[in-house]
Amino acid sequence: MRFKNFFLLLIFVLSFSAALTAQDKDEEVLRIDTQLVEVPVVVTDKTGKPLTNLKQSNFEIYEDGKRQELVEFGATSAPFEVALLLDTSGSTRSDLGLIKRAAENFINSLRPGDRVSIIAFNTIRESGRARAESEILIELTDNRERLKNALEKVQTSNGTPYYDAVLQIVNKVFRDKPKDEYRGRRALVALTDGLDSVSASDFEEVREELSESGLITFFVKVNTQEFFEENLLGDCEHAMRFSVAQIRRYYRTFYRNANLEKVYDFCKLGDFERLDISRKLYQLADLEMQQLAKVSGGKIFPAADFTEARNAFRQVAGEIGTNYSLGYYSTNEKRDGTYRKIEVKVKNIPAGAVIRAREGYTAPKN
Repeated sequence: MRFKNFFLLLIFVLSFSAALTAQDKDEEVLRIDTQLVEVPVVVTDKTGKPLTNLKQSNFEIYEDGKRQELVEFGATSAPFEVALLLDTSGSTRSDLGLIKRAAENFINSLRPGDRVSIIAFNTIRESGRARAESEILIELTDNRERLKNALEKVQTSNGTPYYDAVLQIVNKVFRDKPKDEYRGRRALVALTDGLDSVSASDFEEVREELSESGLITFFVKVNTQEFFEENLLGDCEHAMRFSVAQIRRYYRTFYRNANLEKVYDFCKLGDFERLDISRKLYQLADLEMQQLAKVSGGKIFPAADFTEARNAFRQVAGEIGTNYSLGYYSTNEKRDGTYRKIEVKVKNIPAGAVIRAREGYTAPKN
């Protein structure tokens, strides 16, 4: 009888253990199949000074109004991975040296352990024709000497494939899942005026891809409008000109249903039309940058010219060094491609504090 009882007990223990193992495997498969939502956060007091000593217990996170369990937390001291995009087209050509020095100062302002990739534009000549493309000059690395050498390769281009470059960053620079220490701590830092001229992709595609990626987006926005418009008028053979893609974007965005003659040949545009196109495209670029920065928890740092870009970059480096990162697995397990709103709340902080965080994401689809 004792042997029989022992045998039954042994069978129960083994069955229970097997059930637990199966449950663990199921949970592991579920976790792998469920998207970790990464949320970068900056918290400042009412004077704008960052609060850098907060703990995981200070934070609460909600998705579509439902509280989520925080499973990842990165303090401000954790390292970052940064894709540095340098717009070297059009009016930037005479300022290439300033761009390189500002970028080098930015890299040197980052902390040991922060990794950087550099992306810039250049001109490719094929069959006697020139076209602009974005190029990854160096993959993510914390080797400052290699990064300095990569900056020496930065050239100018005869066009601005800005949208294509952003997609290249999302799909190539950050194609692999981050290591644990970089989860929720990836950033796009772009030196640009935001005007795209030759990309095959469009802004909506960029916005969607960035929303899914979880990258925090910072812009050093250089004001090139005055310089551009000074060289826009008069003889069309020597003037700075819009690309056909830019003129099409102008009509499509601002005069889609208007009953007017659409002129796509730059030389047939009068000075008034040229100025109207310029002003509206610059307005559009500003709105697009504001949208990308806001929804990602990032920020825009204006620079009147490339001399001021150095100081703006210094501010970006400081901003990166004050980011927290939160991560959670959504309780909404539907893979329906819907947009989910994120809200971060912070407890036990001074009155008037400001919280800036990723505002939402698009769920994956089956």
